[in-house]
Amino acid sequence: MGVAVTALPVAIEDRTGYRRTSFRHWNAGDLPADGCSTRQEVLLAEAVEYPEIGPGCVLSGGMWVSYYDEVSVTDPARLDIDHMVPLAEAWDSGASSWTAQRREAYANDQGQTASLVAVTARSNRSKADQDPAQWLPPSPEALCRYGAEWTATKLRWGLA
Repeated sequence: MGVAVTALPVAIEDRTGYRRTSFRHWNAGDLPADGCSTRQEVLLAEAVEYPEIGPGCVLSGGMWVSYYDEVSVTDPARLDIDHMVPLAEAWDSGASSWTAQRREAYANDQGQTASLVAVTARSNRSKADQDPAQWLPPSPEALCRYGAEWTATKLRWGLA
C-alpha cells in the first residue's frame, strides 16, 4: 500500500461549489434489467446469507457483516452503502472538474468491489465525508483493508 500511496497526486483540496446532488447515485445499477438499484446490487453482492428478492427488488432476510465495525446485520435497512472515498472528498480531490456523467459513474461504481461497501448506518454516518486523517474504522482488523481500498479508489478515479 505504501507504494500506491506515493502514486497519488498531491493537490490542494477545494470544496467550492460542492453539492451532493452533483453526483446522481443509486441509478439502475450494472444490470438495469434486474430492476435493482446500485444500492440493492451492492447489498446482493455483499450478502453473506443471500436475501429473498421481492417485487421491485425489495430485499428481505439475508445477512451482511459490516467490516468497519464487525457488526452482523439481518435488516438491509440498517445498512448504508458507503462511497469508500466520500462524494465530498472526491469533489475536493478532482471530481469538481468532471462531467455529470463521470460523477454519476463514480457514485455508482461497481467495477471495483471496494468503491461501494455495505456497512452499518452508524459507522457510515460517523465517517461522513471525512478522509483517513480524520476518520478510521473502529475495528482494528479493518484498518489495512480500509487504507488499501481508499488508496485503490483514489488511484482508479485519478483523484488527488
